[in-house]
Amino acid sequence: MMEETLSLNTIQSTVTATSHSLDVVWVLLSAALVMFMQPGFAMAEAGFTRAKNTANILMKNLLDFGVGSISFFLIGYALMFGSDLGGLIGKLPFMEETSPQIDYSFLMFQTVFAATAATIVSGAVAERTEFKTYLFFSIITTALIYPISGHWVWGGGWLSNLGFHDFAGSSVVHSVGAWMGLVGAALIGPRIGKYNGKANAIPGHNLTFAALGVFILWFGWFGFNAGSQLAASGTDNTAAISHIFLTTNLSAAGGTISALTVSWLRYKRPTLSLTLNGALAGLVAITAGCDTVTPQAAIVIGILAGITLIFSVEFIDKKLKIDDPVGAITVHGVNGALGTLLVGIFATDGGLLHGGGFKLLGIQALGVVTIAAWALGTAYILFKILDKSVGLRVPAIVEEEGLDIYEHGEKAYH
Repeated sequence: MMEETLSLNTIQSTVTATSHSLDVVWVLLSAALVMFMQPGFAMAEAGFTRAKNTANILMKNLLDFGVGSISFFLIGYALMFGSDLGGLIGKLPFMEETSPQIDYSFLMFQTVFAATAATIVSGAVAERTEFKTYLFFSIITTALIYPISGHWVWGGGWLSNLGFHDFAGSSVVHSVGAWMGLVGAALIGPRIGKYNGKANAIPGHNLTFAALGVFILWFGWFGFNAGSQLAASGTDNTAAISHIFLTTNLSAAGGTISALTVSWLRYKRPTLSLTLNGALAGLVAITAGCDTVTPQAAIVIGILAGITLIFSVEFIDKKLKIDDPVGAITVHGVNGALGTLLVGIFATDGGLLHGGGFKLLGIQALGVVTIAAWALGTAYILFKILDKSVGLRVPAIVEEEGLDIYEHGEKAYH
């Protein structure tokens, strides 16, 4: 009997260890997929902008991950996931009563998310921003701004206690980055030649790069969303991961098709750049509810995101006259907010269309507004400080001849 008990204990211990190993490997593999989104962002941003600024854009995307990794490790992670302090921030290590145990796989997974939030800003302020200013902004974003609002949702803060649902970060990651980009683009001003009585298109130099970037992002998004399950062992987790893969893909496809259709009808031609952004809009929109909406609802969410993209890009460009070279504000901000709100309608647990009434929708709206207010307010203060200290915009001669030579002393092409 004792031998049988020992044998059963050994088997149970082995199963537990194997399950833990599988979960850790899944989280790290997902982190690697999300990290691969960084070159996706770099390629998309470079392709949608001009050749003379390519080295500058590649450098910003590289440094987002470099400085972001360190600043999030030193400060941001604790503010986001340390013991809750009043529902607002996590405690820094020196504030904890005992030294916290850190799950390095989870830390790595969250690091790549923090870098993504910072990178979104890069596209909105591309082609006219001082490189050193952008570096300071990236550091503060990953150390303070992103982690604090992230704590409200994922770190045990006040929004999570209300029942706010943002599974993988439509608002926590994407809208935060986009709203900061909106402030930056507005304060820095449009590129030279963008507006002279009307909004002039400034074509990107390489749509092949842009398309490659979008394909990479679509691929990496499976790690972004399904990786947020944070476990792969057991039938419940494998079912959840499979469901998230499917809803993520269907929403991206819906966004692609609806952006293509609406742009074709509106502008009389199927526009590649808008269709590419339609795919990204669908991906951003499904990120909040990828775990809790049906596959059919995911298609609808993607379609709505693609339609919203066309009209939002036009409104921001022609009505607000805010120059966003890659459409980051619409793709990540507007559709991040839209996707977060649609959880309150389509979620199978508490959504309006599933008998949950308006409660969840109201909570989602509150979260969208407060996260937007936080990102807009803190970005405004930070950009103003940077403007007075190191300056926001490059001189006109630098912008006209290209940031590559003046800022970095080298060209991307020869």
